[in-house]
Amino acid sequence: MLELLLPSSVRTAEAFTDDPSEPCFPGEEDLIATAVPGRRREFLTARRCAREALALLGRPPVAIRPGPRREPLWPDGVTGSITHCAGYRAAAVAAVADIRSLGIDAEPHAPLPPRVLPAVTTAQDQEHLAILAKAEPSVHWDRLLFSAKESVYKAWYPVARSWLGFADADLIIDPDGGVFRARILIDGPFRALKGRWVIEHGLVVTAVTVDH
Repeated sequence: MLELLLPSSVRTAEAFTDDPSEPCFPGEEDLIATAVPGRRREFLTARRCAREALALLGRPPVAIRPGPRREPLWPDGVTGSITHCAGYRAAAVAAVADIRSLGIDAEPHAPLPPRVLPAVTTAQDQEHLAILAKAEPSVHWDRLLFSAKESVYKAWYPVARSWLGFADADLIIDPDGGVFRARILIDGPFRALKGRWVIEHGLVVTAVTVDH
């Protein structure tokens, strides 16, 4: 699915199942030492996807440690993003020379819990969601918007090195073209970001790339 959303310079890897017998990669053991089995499996598979994507980029396998905001720390000269949700794990990487930054996110195609929606939307977002829902009620636009904002943040943080809250960006989603645009409402390295989305296999998948 990610290949539908990202430029050809980005390398991706995806998995829809876990291998319960998969060992932990050296240098990452402490990150899941106390994790419950489900969390351990999703971590191992997602990190394997990351190394598979790195291999497609011509990079050797390495431990992928988390940064201060739990963002994956990539080898020098590489930018990337990891996502996982029920039934799906994925990673995308690119050379910094080709792509300045990127973010990916996957969510189940299901409604957001009612209490979550006000916390992740601006007033403009809510108006836009109402219009989208009226035009195409079979799509869970609230979940798509949430996923898109996650991708926006993942692309924002490695460049800005600052927090971007859900209320710090509002989105316009193109229901037909599979694209969205984020307007950033705080000072930072960019005022707008553009991404793509797809709904397949019961999942919402979004991606954002930042060019030089």
